[in-house]
Amino acid sequence: MKRELSGGCGITILAFSLMFIILGIIAVFEMRADGEAGMGALGMIAFFVILLPFIYLGYVLMYKFLHPDEPVKLTRKAMYCGGGASLLIAILLGWAVMSNDRSEVTVKPINEIAQEPKESTDSVVITKAIEGDPYKELDELIGLESVKEEVHTLANFAKIQQQRKAQGLKVPKMSFHLVFTGSPGTGKTTVARIVARIYKDLGILKSGHTVETDRSGLVAKYVGQTAVKTNAVIDSALNGVLFIDEAYSLVPMNSSNDYGQEAISTLLKRMEDDRDKLVVIIAGYPDEMKRFIDSNPGLQSRFTRYINFPDYTDQELFDIFKLYLDKNQYTITDDAAQLLKDNLNRAVANKTKNFGNARYVRNVFERAVEQQANRLSSQPSISNEELSQLNKDDIANAFKARR
Repeated sequence: MKRELSGGCGITILAFSLMFIILGIIAVFEMRADGEAGMGALGMIAFFVILLPFIYLGYVLMYKFLHPDEPVKLTRKAMYCGGGASLLIAILLGWAVMSNDRSEVTVKPINEIAQEPKESTDSVVITKAIEGDPYKELDELIGLESVKEEVHTLANFAKIQQQRKAQGLKVPKMSFHLVFTGSPGTGKTTVARIVARIYKDLGILKSGHTVETDRSGLVAKYVGQTAVKTNAVIDSALNGVLFIDEAYSLVPMNSSNDYGQEAISTLLKRMEDDRDKLVVIIAGYPDEMKRFIDSNPGLQSRFTRYINFPDYTDQELFDIFKLYLDKNQYTITDDAAQLLKDNLNRAVANKTKNFGNARYVRNVFERAVEQQANRLSSQPSISNEELSQLNKDDIANAFKARR
């Protein structure tokens, strides 16, 4: 009498197929933030894929050994079971491959991102609104007269509109988003922090804190992750100001498939959805910012107010150096001060597009302090005056050290 493998082989295939499916689900859910599945789970899947036909063959050989005179064949029911399980395997495998491209990144709390080590590629800094008079601090900034006038005009306009609104009068729709243009080191970040506090003072924002970032803080490395990363940074900026430095880098030249476009789309949507509790200030070089704004109609409609930050004059740079002296309890000899002025005059006259302005002066100050330490370190005794004074040699060697 003919015996048939009516279900044994099919059940065996189905059982191991289900095991494969479960392991596939584990692999997908073990996707790391960089979009790669856990190697252990993938290895187990590969092992069972290779093992599956051998299990089937072993089962058939064992049955043939126990029943040598009886033919072995699968019934249609068993074939359907095995085929269905194989189809599920193929569907899961396709899902796992596609999920690998759009797996979600696990986003850390934004305060943890800001406190990550310096070698981190992300750049997110949160500055809380400090107490004090932001208008006074604005006026006390060295130089930047045109910037101060623009900010005061904006503040006065917003103040009057707030009063009109309180009186039940019509208020024209206005945007508080800003574009800061200018070279590095011209005070854009400092003014952005002051503007955030002014907006808080006017009741436009509740918190008045500033979240400072750039491309690396918004754009991820894989498809689908940039929106999550950008949204996390925006969430941290709600009720405050989001300041994006070198914003033009979100749209690199001659790059149509860059993930920066995803960050821009996410930003524009959130600017609309959270228009009552989010102010965005973008900053960068004038020409590059114009190209950036012109690249997207949504940017053109939302960023309509520009404030240009001029480069500092040599006298203003000297005044900034004196601020560093006073803040850090240093003095400077007259001949050293004259040498400093001469060098700053020369630096301004020969500056390039990348001239650092106030950053340049800070660097010179730091180098001068280092040179003073080198000069004093070999002296057996040092007076308080000597510890506090920078002389001509310190300044001369500071400029040499920068070359």
